[in-house]
Amino acid sequence: MARGTDLRELAQGLALLSDATRLSILRILAAGPRNVTALCKALGLKHPTVSRHLGLLRMGRLVAGRRKAKMVEYTTEAANMKALAAAIVSLIPKA
Repeated sequence: MARGTDLRELAQGLALLSDATRLSILRILAAGPRNVTALCKALGLKHPTVSRHLGLLRMGRLVAGRRKAKMVEYTTEAANMKALAAAIVSLIPKA
């Protein structure tokens, strides 16, 4: 993968993390899987708002949804979250 592509992906990941609602969703999902209804209740937000943010996080591969009966249960994509964190750490100058 070209270095410019890595930087573009990092910028996209950081853009996803620049929103307080998306960070709140990630924090809640870090504690375990949740469906949209549970996220709405925890965040005090309406379904369309939470669904829109989840859609962005899914496109950024930071969360994944798994169908359980009639509901979709969301979890964090740990490997992708770790890769994003490692990319951020790589920007810290070595002392």
